[in-house]
Amino acid sequence: MGIKFDEFKRFINGKSTAVVGIGVSNIPLIRSLVDLGATVSAFDKKNEEELGTIGEEFKALGVKLVLGENYLEKLTGFQVVFKTPSMRIDHPALLKCKEEGTYITSEMEEFVKYCPGKIFGVTGSDGKTTTTTMIYNILKEAGYKTWVGGNIGTPLFSNLEEMTINDKIVLELSSFQLMTMKQPIDAALITNITPNHLDVHKDMREYKEAKENIYKYQTKGSLLVLNKDNAITDVMDRNTGSYVRKFSVKEKIAEGSYFENNNLYVYGKKVCEKKEVKLKGMHNVENLLAAFSMTYDDASIDAMREVAINFRGVEHRSEFVAEINGVEYYNDSIASSPTRTIAGLKAFEKQVILIAGGYDKKIPFEALSEGGYPYIKKLILLGATKEKIKEAFEKESKTQERRIDTYVVENLDEAVIKAGEISEEGDIVTLSPACASFDQFVNFEMRGLKYKEIVNDMAEKSF
Repeated sequence: MGIKFDEFKRFINGKSTAVVGIGVSNIPLIRSLVDLGATVSAFDKKNEEELGTIGEEFKALGVKLVLGENYLEKLTGFQVVFKTPSMRIDHPALLKCKEEGTYITSEMEEFVKYCPGKIFGVTGSDGKTTTTTMIYNILKEAGYKTWVGGNIGTPLFSNLEEMTINDKIVLELSSFQLMTMKQPIDAALITNITPNHLDVHKDMREYKEAKENIYKYQTKGSLLVLNKDNAITDVMDRNTGSYVRKFSVKEKIAEGSYFENNNLYVYGKKVCEKKEVKLKGMHNVENLLAAFSMTYDDASIDAMREVAINFRGVEHRSEFVAEINGVEYYNDSIASSPTRTIAGLKAFEKQVILIAGGYDKKIPFEALSEGGYPYIKKLILLGATKEKIKEAFEKESKTQERRIDTYVVENLDEAVIKAGEISEEGDIVTLSPACASFDQFVNFEMRGLKYKEIVNDMAEKSF
């Protein structure tokens, strides 16, 4: 167990090490580095009061805390630097470290480098978390000791010593985590690529290139699964030595998975009927097909079928919350891009009252207004992007036969109250923001939890 990890142990012991960002993935990393004998300094914009008990714990472990607005000015003189995923490698502080000869890496890069088991990496603009969870469940159903992590679940770096060559590890990987990734990933999947995170990436080209790192360093014969129906991913097999499988809901694929006559197939073998799938929407059929192609070498059709007909989804993904006065409320807080929101809207198969808006990732909303218009009954907007989305829908309304009633509110409480006022029996209300949460919430999970709290509170008062 953990034989590969012995190499890292020898490397890190006694090294002066900086960890930038005291967040979810780096907290267990810092603990592990201390255990392995590194001299650790932890950097964060937060102050000691905001860190709370974590700061106290780290000080007791001998970790030096470098905190406050100008914390990166002191990022110098280290042998090793672990950067936070969203920190660009061309940040001036990291460029300075590079000039000093510092080894710059990240928790995810080191995990992939030293992980002994087979890694299934999942990236894309939409559907990553659901597909990652499906793959994890199929492999578990097939009888493997399976781990899930990356951009979801528990950070896995501290579990490296427990893993063996026979384990299966499923990772959801964001464009941020992949920007500097140069490690081979055994089985790679790109669900799709549409404009996203252009507040961090310089442009669409850089965003796409970050995603391509999931397969760029694969060894010959490694698996690459691509979406045949997405124009960008469909042609990614032109420059790879990997073994390629594709999935499609539009055409039959000999080597891969596909949807035909309301059935889901992999390599021509029927897995299940669409009506048996618990999750709503064709985007979830796509997610299942992707998962089938990823696990075909390791799992039986029976294992795939078991997950396909019983998997009920992941929290914050078109999650049913409550029914109030005949109106159903859904939480799709994960939808942080227009394409993800549109996929969620289509799943309901009727027009819905949409709550949208949030942090501005500098992506256009014409795709949301054009693609979402037929599926929206009424629109409630909030957050930093509310006026941009409103403008896109007003422009689109000039080409449509009807106008969507639009309401602008200040926060999520007002949005849910407004939804209650304008809805009628039989309506569906969904929070599917098409934006990130950072203007008002730490992450999409906190946004979704707040939404559920407000809806459930309103449900209690309605009795």
